Amino acid sequence: MTAAENVCYTLINVPMDSEPPSEMSLKNDLEKGDVKSKTEALKKVIIMILNGEKLPGLLMTIIRFVLPLQDHTIKKLLLVFWEIVPKTTPDGRLLHEMILVCDAYRKDLQHPNEFIRGSTLRFLCKLKEAELLEPLMPAIRACLEHRHSYVRRNAVLAIYTIYRNFEHLIPDAPELIHDFLVNEKDASCKRNAFMMLIHADQDRALDYLSTCIDQVQTFGDILQLVIVELIYKVCHANPSERARFIRCIYNLLQSSSPAVKYEAAGTLVTLSSAPTAIKAAAQCYIDLIIKESDNNVKLIVLDRLVELKEHPAHERVLQDLVMDILRVLSTPDLEVRKKTLQLALDLVSSRNVEELVIVLKKEVIKTNNVSEHEDTDKYRQLLVRTLHSCSVRFPDMAANVIPVLMEFLSDSNEAAAADVLEFVREAIQRFDNLRMLIVEKMLEVFHAIKSVKIYRGALWILGEYCSTKEDIQSVMTEVRRSLGEIPIVESEIKKEAGELKPEEEINVGPVQKLVTEMGTYATQSALSSSRPTKKEEDRPPLRGFLLDGDFFVAASLATTLTKIALRYVALVQEKKKQNSFVAEAMLLMATILHLGKSSLPKKPITDDDVDRISLCLKVLSECSPLMNDIFNKECRQSLSHMLSAKLEEEKLSQKKESEKRNVTVQPDDPISFMQLTAKNEMNCKEDQFQLSLLAAMGNTQRKEAADPLASKLNKVTQLTGFSDPVYAEAYVHVNQYDIVLDVLVVNQTSDTLQNCTLELATLGDLKLVEKPSPLTLAPHDFANIKANVKVASTENGIIFGNIVYDVSGAASDRNCVVLSDIHIDIMDYIQPATCTDAEFRQMWAEFEWENKVTVNTNIIDLNDYLQHILKSTNMKCLTPEKALSGYCGFMAANLYARSIFGEDALANVSIEKPIQQGPEAPVTGHIRIRAKSQGMALSLGDKINLSQKKNSI
Repeated sequence: MTAAENVCYTLINVPMDSEPPSEMSLKNDLEKGDVKSKTEALKKVIIMILNGEKLPGLLMTIIRFVLPLQDHTIKKLLLVFWEIVPKTTPDGRLLHEMILVCDAYRKDLQHPNEFIRGSTLRFLCKLKEAELLEPLMPAIRACLEHRHSYVRRNAVLAIYTIYRNFEHLIPDAPELIHDFLVNEKDASCKRNAFMMLIHADQDRALDYLSTCIDQVQTFGDILQLVIVELIYKVCHANPSERARFIRCIYNLLQSSSPAVKYEAAGTLVTLSSAPTAIKAAAQCYIDLIIKESDNNVKLIVLDRLVELKEHPAHERVLQDLVMDILRVLSTPDLEVRKKTLQLALDLVSSRNVEELVIVLKKEVIKTNNVSEHEDTDKYRQLLVRTLHSCSVRFPDMAANVIPVLMEFLSDSNEAAAADVLEFVREAIQRFDNLRMLIVEKMLEVFHAIKSVKIYRGALWILGEYCSTKEDIQSVMTEVRRSLGEIPIVESEIKKEAGELKPEEEINVGPVQKLVTEMGTYATQSALSSSRPTKKEEDRPPLRGFLLDGDFFVAASLATTLTKIALRYVALVQEKKKQNSFVAEAMLLMATILHLGKSSLPKKPITDDDVDRISLCLKVLSECSPLMNDIFNKECRQSLSHMLSAKLEEEKLSQKKESEKRNVTVQPDDPISFMQLTAKNEMNCKEDQFQLSLLAAMGNTQRKEAADPLASKLNKVTQLTGFSDPVYAEAYVHVNQYDIVLDVLVVNQTSDTLQNCTLELATLGDLKLVEKPSPLTLAPHDFANIKANVKVASTENGIIFGNIVYDVSGAASDRNCVVLSDIHIDIMDYIQPATCTDAEFRQMWAEFEWENKVTVNTNIIDLNDYLQHILKSTNMKCLTPEKALSGYCGFMAANLYARSIFGEDALANVSIEKPIQQGPEAPVTGHIRIRAKSQGMALSLGDKINLSQKKNSI
């Protein structure tokens, strides 16, 4: 075990800016100074000893002049001093002076002040010399009966550590502590005593628990937590004991302490897989989520519920609790709501889908009444998507959901309305029986739609699915209503001319209050000219879009009018009515074209939109059967193909998920029966308490470690050359937001190196947590130095520095060895993630940093290159496999990843195979990376540049 890995009890901050004092001046202060100067001198002595100085001459001075003092600060410092000072001679014998120290501590253990007694007992836990402890044993035993709980609980800890290290000094410790536990009333003392019995004599701990198992609910939470740990360990080692203690765990689920409830639920799940046990544990978790105010706690407990769901046997039990899980939606935090909705969606079944939909509909309506908050819109989107998924999986529910959701097409939040529109489009295509209902509802809300994007989608749906004469007439009426008076150009010019006169005359009148369309009050003052704004407010929606220069909606309208006109011609036999309807449609298109060419709109019409509208006019003037098929049949087939491909992809991903979760047993696998398993074999199962402790320390043993390539040697960086006086190499361990550098320093000279210090500095978003302490290295000696670095964001960081040291006995200046740079890999922080196409496009438009990387590789296959990039950048390909399958000489794909700090990274790969250069020609093209921060975009670009030059695997 290296020095750095030894248990460290006392951490002392060492200021390095002052010169170390001489031994003579310290001796003088310790002998003749007042209490304050003795305190300062003692602090300096402690720091010098920690830095490797021996100072043997001061030991007797401190015993004679400092040890007898009664000052509490000095007594506390002396405890630190005796902990770190060498207590043995070079041959391992105890120093004679320590007998005097031992006597002083025997007196402190009988001191009337409970703080001095308690802190002395804490110090004795750290002593590793049996000869020093032996004379103190009677005094330590006596402290178990002290009136103050602080002394008693530290006495228990002292007895436990002495029994663990030197059992011969107190062989009857378990019996002594058991008797103490039976009579003790203080919760902290009982907890320490019980903890000792768990580790020292489990049978006695079980005996005590058996005597008071019915009173466990009345104990303090710290003792209850230890009891849960004991029951887990006993049942883990000996499964036959489960029946004896499972009732106790059930009772602890009702504890008043959230920590106890959480641990008890976790233990119950590991001890029993009975449906009643799983239900009780899940119910306990749900109560904790609802009652705890901390969102981090809510997310952790939700993760435990998700883990429960992953077990196929537990899933059915949790399905009955879906309605309870939905109570968590009362939490305002979006992340908690997101996880809750996902869990509920995974658990929903035909038995409870109706109740789930009712709750979600209520939640959607609630979001409409809440005052606008940035998360309200996102939450509404989440609810819409969840209802969408429910309706796709359970088509019977769609009829209940659609009317509620279609109200949100007129929502001012475009993202939520877009989700509703996508859902409506899928529903109207899949469920023939709902088409009438959807068209009717769509016509109701059509005039209230505020967003041009949603308006276009609604037009398309109406044009595609209106099949009766009445519906077609209704669509035409709505379009006319939304377009306003036609011809548009002439009516707009008239309006302008008509409104010029009143503006010239400014009438001074009284202040009046007006109510706007939104229901808010607008005050109109005497000298205000509000007519133009009023004119804009009065504009019908479609007219407003066109005058703003958005003519793409006009192209969409032309297509819709063409579809319904062709369908109307097929439905109505009367030539007069046919011609009248077609002429009306053509008039609308012509007036829009006229408007586009005039100077009235803010932006003129584009050539593409002119071509589209002209084409639609031509189609209506000719009415050929071929065009009829293209407009009224093939559009719908394209949608049908897209939806079926999407459904197949979802089914495939669900199948992969279920295959992951299903526990497969091979034909020749041995079957293990728990009742027949030997005790020593039971230990192969992982101890959850041990695992959580390792996870907290960052020492999680990953399964990949079995692979020799994933071993520590892969992450060792050489920092100096082999011929340097000091050789150094670092193992870089990344644990989420922390980087731990374990630096091995080797003295390759025949001199003693004093004050050997590792000086580090960082570049990028890295922060050094603490300066490593100086060391003294004997000739050809080595030591490990650990340094912690905090990471704040995802970008390539560099750690650089040097090692400085003094050579013992040399008069020269300090020596310095410069270290190689350590580059921190961005890939440790990037994880693949998914998002919808709409979210990808929105982020692509919003992110201001772009990095364009030119493809420079020797890989000759497009798909191989894409897979190589995905593997080396840890990103996920959002483009479906079907879109990438086949071979056409070029490829475009969207990639997405998210860092553990919540930063998004987008990439677009556009590559081609230059066929003219022959079959062996490498792939060419570009990769465009976009991110919110410059560091992320540059770092990812550097990573792609470095990795793309490798050979394809």
